[in-house]
Amino acid sequence: MNLGWALRRLGAMSGSEIRYRVGQQMHASIERLGWRKSQPEAPLAAQLGAGWCEDFPRDFGAARYRRAADDILAGRFNIFAMRAAQLGFPPDWNRDPKTGVRAPLSFGKSINYRDERLVGDIKYLWEPSRHRELITLAQAWRLTGRTQYAQGCRVLLESWFEQCPHPLGVHWTSSLEHAMRLIHWSFAWRLLGGYNAEVFRGEPGARFRARWLDNVYLHSQFIANHFSRFSSANNHLLGELTGLFIAQVTWPFWRMSEKLRDQAQAELEREALLQNGADGVNREQATWYHHEVADLMMLAGLAARACGRDFSAAYWSRWRAMLEYIASVMDVSGRVPNIGDADDAVIAPLDPSPHFDPYKSLLAAGAVLFDDARLKFKAGALDDKTRWLLGARAERFHALRADPAELPFHRQFAEAGNYILGHRFETPEEIRLVADAGSLGFLSIAAHGHADALSFTLSAGGRDVLIDPGTYAYHTQRRWRDYYRGTSAHNTVRIDQQDQSVSGGTFLWRTHARTQVLAFESSGAEQRLVAEHDGYQRLQDPVRCRREWIFDSRVNRLTITDEIACTQAHEVEQFWHLSEFSVIEREADAVVVTDRGVRLVIRFAPGMQIDMHRGEESPTLGWVSRAFDQHTPASTIRCSARISGATRFVTVIDVEVQTETRTERAAAEAHGGALSTLS
Repeated sequence: MNLGWALRRLGAMSGSEIRYRVGQQMHASIERLGWRKSQPEAPLAAQLGAGWCEDFPRDFGAARYRRAADDILAGRFNIFAMRAAQLGFPPDWNRDPKTGVRAPLSFGKSINYRDERLVGDIKYLWEPSRHRELITLAQAWRLTGRTQYAQGCRVLLESWFEQCPHPLGVHWTSSLEHAMRLIHWSFAWRLLGGYNAEVFRGEPGARFRARWLDNVYLHSQFIANHFSRFSSANNHLLGELTGLFIAQVTWPFWRMSEKLRDQAQAELEREALLQNGADGVNREQATWYHHEVADLMMLAGLAARACGRDFSAAYWSRWRAMLEYIASVMDVSGRVPNIGDADDAVIAPLDPSPHFDPYKSLLAAGAVLFDDARLKFKAGALDDKTRWLLGARAERFHALRADPAELPFHRQFAEAGNYILGHRFETPEEIRLVADAGSLGFLSIAAHGHADALSFTLSAGGRDVLIDPGTYAYHTQRRWRDYYRGTSAHNTVRIDQQDQSVSGGTFLWRTHARTQVLAFESSGAEQRLVAEHDGYQRLQDPVRCRREWIFDSRVNRLTITDEIACTQAHEVEQFWHLSEFSVIEREADAVVVTDRGVRLVIRFAPGMQIDMHRGEESPTLGWVSRAFDQHTPASTIRCSARISGATRFVTVIDVEVQTETRTERAAAEAHGGALSTLS
């Protein structure tokens, strides 16, 4: 382990956390010495847990489930950037499919999974072992009755049990990975028929069931002994608690089950209200993790209701507020801004469609559970995941009627620091600006936050024109990790080529820029937001950055004023990240951007040097990552100036939206991004 990182990570811990982690290390050492004697308890009774849904719909298009399952049986897996990767069936569970590195089968808690030389790319190694494919196989069996799919579940699991024995190997290192497996095992168990499923018939089937239950027990014990606490108590802890809770209500077979169930539910209730603000925004400041946490809360809530142990009204109210946030920042085309980290993880992938939208799926479920027609309007359609989860209740979706004039739900999320400017929402002429004037992230390490204070995205007519470029990398490719989470990868200001906050590692920030909102006015023809941050107060000559957005709805004009308060010389940079579809030209005193029927005329402050970057690595600029471990060139405008004291920069953006048919828009996006003509 890197000593410098270890010291920085230690610096982010409180005394209580250090004591907790020392205790965890001691516990792991005891486990290492005594694991051979540790055996799972035999189930005490065949008491059957409640299923999340007892009336599965039958009118699914079975063909696409069958095709997806056939791909799995043929050994073709989709793992991030690797599509239809030939892993074999069953796969080699301890070999990283991306790099070919085989992780050691040593004591799991002693393995440094951050070491690429030892394990390869850990995301690619862990992902297949979440067993998402198990659900698809079980769905195909339920819809077709073909035994090869149920037997495929058995082969997949038995091979994993054989190759990944407790507590050896990299799959016995992370409690969150255990939790994801338990959630997906629970869905597969129910879809296959539960305790008395056909796949368990006969002596071989009974042995398979016993071995599966042994692993459920061991997974539950592992999570209970290795919770992510203190500065790591973010979505990982929520995921661990959800997996543990769902496991205990699915398999209530052991003396520990009731105790773990009650503990997990109580902590889930507390963490759901702690990690998500009263305004409905997840405190990690990352929209993808906002969706993941909302998904976890929904799955846990449905499991609790199925066994008569519902969560509180406050829990469900907070979940509803989270859906309203998604609906508010989602543009008329259904796009949600990339804010903070995203890793493409989808929990309980019950819809095999390649076009499945996890945000809209959550909105569809919320529309049904709350009889909320506005959520239905934003969801657009009823997806298969919602139908599998809610059964016959899901059909209520079709009866709901919404008036889009009631949207967005909110334009101010003060606790999170997210604000919406714009007008003509939910129409082809919509303009929607989402500004980030919030904190860096959650807890002392702000693991999934980006150095993006006072950044914003701009959608016009449903086209994301000014964008947040995304995430791209996590544990590996450190240069790219640092770029995508750094200040220069966001539509904001950078001083002296330094990030607003100081990184201490791939998921660790040593200093946090603090942001303060000074004014927000959303009514009337002119809408206004003013905010500032102190991220550069650490410089020898302290700098304070203030940004004002004014949107004039009468002429579709956005005026952005950046005030740099300082006393000495500094380099100031503004970054303007455009979509991969943008075409850029220079006209007199302006830069003109055309992008799928949208035209921006941008006039920058006099005296600034303006240059264009697209797909460059030195400097690293001009990229967008729409999916984990994948990126493509996009246009970035960089404006720079050398100042010698307090300075104001005014940027004026005129927005023109041309309406076009949905077919024309799809054709333009399929054509791909055009090269810029700006020199």
